[in-house]
Amino acid sequence: MGNLEEKIVVKTKHGELTLEQLAELQPGLARLMKEIGDRFHILYYAAKGGNWKLAEHEQKVTISILKAGATLRPKYHQDITSFIQSQLQPLAESIKAKDWQTFEHCYKNAVEEANKLHEKYGYGFIHYKLSKNPPDYYDLNLRD
Repeated sequence: MGNLEEKIVVKTKHGELTLEQLAELQPGLARLMKEIGDRFHILYYAAKGGNWKLAEHEQKVTISILKAGATLRPKYHQDITSFIQSQLQPLAESIKAKDWQTFEHCYKNAVEEANKLHEKYGYGFIHYKLSKNPPDYYDLNLRD
């Protein structure tokens, strides 16, 4: 058995890094939340435009990013998991049903809950709100 102080080194084509160095390079929630906010913005306007496939894609990716955040920041794991189940799963169901009215209700609830979680963790100064303007870098309308 080796010395417990021994560092595990990973060799890459760029050099050697310790596992600790690799762990420190992983994005925290601050970096991930920017992407989540962008995707949540896109999914709203995609659903509004009837592009339910794009809305579904953005919703799935949002969950994937949140799960990565829960893994990288274990202190948030329970709340993120709960948020996915209580807020994003109903949103996913409304997307699959192509039910705009239910979607809009679920979306509003998810935003409110996200802002409550920001408050809970001392980030109440971060208050997500949906932009009045859809993103202009996607065609958000239904496409064949």
